[in-house]
Amino acid sequence: MANDNQKTLENPLTRFPQPPYEKQQQPFPGLASKMNPIPDHGETSYVGSGKLKGRKALITGGDSGIGRAAAIAYAREGADVVINYLPHEEEDAQEVIRHIAESGQKGYAIPGDITDENFCIELVESAVKKLGGLDILVNNAAKQKSHESIADISSEDFDLTMKTNIYAPYWITKAALEHLQPGSAIIATSSVQAYDPSANLFDYAQTKAANVAYVKSLSKQLGPKGIRVNGVSPGPIWTPLQVCGGQPADAIPEFGKTAPLERAGQPVELAAVFVLLADTTSSYSHGQIVGVAGGYGHP
Repeated sequence: MANDNQKTLENPLTRFPQPPYEKQQQPFPGLASKMNPIPDHGETSYVGSGKLKGRKALITGGDSGIGRAAAIAYAREGADVVINYLPHEEEDAQEVIRHIAESGQKGYAIPGDITDENFCIELVESAVKKLGGLDILVNNAAKQKSHESIADISSEDFDLTMKTNIYAPYWITKAALEHLQPGSAIIATSSVQAYDPSANLFDYAQTKAANVAYVKSLSKQLGPKGIRVNGVSPGPIWTPLQVCGGQPADAIPEFGKTAPLERAGQPVELAAVFVLLADTTSSYSHGQIVGVAGGYGHP
């Protein structure tokens, strides 16, 4: 007799929209609600089971893309969540807060620029105050801009990428440490670009390699304190990062096509990994980088 609860198999090649996608560009930092197709962050598909009940999470870049998928999943798993984002992304951020509330959890949106050290410190203190503590930190926000040549990268652009992708996680983590107790989890978002950099992402790829080193080094520092540090290495994921300068406009229609799964990944496809790395049941996962890359071989 067939099990009525048995899930139907889904082909990963066709589970989500496949290329070609509509050619599109947005001004930085971009909105998920303006993309076509709109990314799937798990709004209707992610079902939780209480894995993170009572936990308290801060997620940077939580308004859209991978951070939004993590925020929704954490709430569905029972965590209260603070998201950070740029003021221009308010529309997307408020939608995330609505999904968190509908999950029965507390959600707070704190806008601000994490390239400012003082704001990073204030962000952590505000999150701790709103949540009544902090035990999950997800350093996810990133700056990515495609440049055909190193000669096209201004010092200003280079500095902004470094401050967003390297300085901000340093400032935020440093501020958070005094609040993190044994059993807490820190998760960084790296990229396949750390392992196989594209020619047009010279500065971004360097920061993603730095994020890997962040995990590897910090895990050795914090393991003896009972605080786990891990990272996620996405491949080509359908987020606003790509359509607001992260990829050349001409590359958008075929974005992700060269992956073995022949399409871009959707943010929701990373949600379960972020839950796994935050969950106490994965207490021996430490100093690891988990790839979610559609078949690309790194890490």
